[in-house]
Amino acid sequence: MPIRTNRGRTAVYRRLWGFPLRSPRHLVGTLVFLALVITALGIGLPKVLGKPAAAQPGAAPPNSSAAPHTGVAAPVPSTETLPTRLSQPLVTPTSAPPSPDALNVAKQWATAWVRHPAGISNADWLNGMRALTTDEYLPVMSTVDPANIPATKVTGDPTVAQSYSSSVKVVVPTDGPKLSITVVKTGAGWRVSDYDQAS
Repeated sequence: MPIRTNRGRTAVYRRLWGFPLRSPRHLVGTLVFLALVITALGIGLPKVLGKPAAAQPGAAPPNSSAAPHTGVAAPVPSTETLPTRLSQPLVTPTSAPPSPDALNVAKQWATAWVRHPAGISNADWLNGMRALTTDEYLPVMSTVDPANIPATKVTGDPTVAQSYSSSVKVVVPTDGPKLSITVVKTGAGWRVSDYDQAS
């Protein structure tokens, strides 16, 4: 019976652990071999050991009386049966006689719009219309350069294009383009919410 010495066993271990470090080719070969072994174990062990019943596709979970999952989503109810966010149906506005106050505001606003002496700043020009304009429309008006306004005076009375109980669209003639002004009823009274220049 041969005598095994520590020197012989140590030499064998040194050869095994030192093999990958001998050259780059040995290191790459060792890493590829280890990757193949790990992949084979990952694929083979579950097949050998078997999966639990809940993990198999189509199987019901344990202690469950529900039907197996078929992969089909639950039906969505029809949108006709869902409640709407509006508590009342939309009502189409009906025509109404124009308010004299709305016409007066439109004319005052147009008069302030055409008043832009040379060198006036946007802030000074806008101050003349601030009390007649809605708060939401003032930032839009702050982008207008008064020097680009092609009119200097109002040349006639406003005429009504459309009139509803809460808004009036008015056309005001000037020595430049006609102004199509929308005046709306607010908690503070009638105010201009939009305008456009018509030829």
